[in-house]
Amino acid sequence: MGTSKFTNCFLLFVLVTLASIIIPTLAASVVDDNRGLDRVHDLMPLNMTSRRELRGRRYRGPCMATNVIDQCWRCDPNWANNRMRLADCGQGFGRSAKGGKGGQFYVVTDPSDDNWQEPRPGTLRHAVIQKVPLWIIFARSMTIKLSKELIMQSDKTIDGRGVSVHIAYGSGITIQFIQNIIIHNIHIHDIVTDSGGMIRDSVDHIGFRTANEGDGISIFGSRDIWLDHLSMSKCSDGLIDAVQASTGITISNCHFTDHDKVLLFGASDITQVDKDMKVTVAFNHFGKRLVQRMPRCRSGFFHLVNNDYTHWEMYAIGGSHEATIISRVTHRDAPIAEWSTWTWVSDGDIFLNGAKFVPSGNPDGARIYASLELIKPAPATQVSLMTRFAGHLGCRIGRPC
Repeated sequence: MGTSKFTNCFLLFVLVTLASIIIPTLAASVVDDNRGLDRVHDLMPLNMTSRRELRGRRYRGPCMATNVIDQCWRCDPNWANNRMRLADCGQGFGRSAKGGKGGQFYVVTDPSDDNWQEPRPGTLRHAVIQKVPLWIIFARSMTIKLSKELIMQSDKTIDGRGVSVHIAYGSGITIQFIQNIIIHNIHIHDIVTDSGGMIRDSVDHIGFRTANEGDGISIFGSRDIWLDHLSMSKCSDGLIDAVQASTGITISNCHFTDHDKVLLFGASDITQVDKDMKVTVAFNHFGKRLVQRMPRCRSGFFHLVNNDYTHWEMYAIGGSHEATIISRVTHRDAPIAEWSTWTWVSDGDIFLNGAKFVPSGNPDGARIYASLELIKPAPATQVSLMTRFAGHLGCRIGRPC
């Protein structure tokens, strides 16, 4: 199957107990499936040539904040003197995440991670295990190779603006049974598995951890999480997984490349624990050499809006658990006799080059669920511009970012 493309103007995906709804405004084309999937839709943006040209050239003009989140903070030349303003810029289901706002700044000066039971002051691990609100920044650009998964405490912001921070070549970040987390403007890539063991997860607790699967970011039983302007690729398992009743999550302005299973929301098709999950995915660029799960959604409520999908090999957006979808999506994980009863409706899509969509279920689903949107969608023709600066930003102190 060849490389596939589409721009996502608006995609609302709801799974309530055993149901899901997706509402996009997209441009689509359909190809034959040679991987045994029931239906696969390859989706084509209106202006992908210009998008590739934009991303291929470094922008050197004045500050250009092209979506509602970035417009809140990016073009202020004094952003470094008011870093915590970022906490008021969240949108979507993760908008309540304030991170370390109101707490002290913690400056990471040491990129080492060779003692996961008694981490040294100045390391990222020492910062995230503190039990008070902290806004974590970095003294300089650095690559941090985590020896074991980085287990965070609540009320933290990891803010990589002004430097280039890479979490790479080691373990990933674990957000487990906590709340109020912002991770902003860092690179996460080449994450590998680790053998587990005794790991400190707070200033007053060390616990035994089983082997880690190698997710870039694992969200487990947590709420009020905002992941923004991350550049992510090449993790052993998923780039971002959210499971076990995690909710109140926004993933925005990220750039994803070079990976198989990108985003997973919900652990399995048989559990009911994720039925109240709420996730927003907005203004992201799903780029080169991706395969599937952008995202893969199970029980819960998922709002996908103004994302740019330029490449994938298998499918982009997938649903299961008797999904009800108002959409032009990519993959139903069930036999045709089952998915033909699910509500999948194309609403406001633009079809190019012989594209088509085969609807099923309730044709009035788009109208029924229209009131559930949290971020108002822009036209599909604007998506390439709105996601132009997705991923890590090369911010300089004293200048608009």
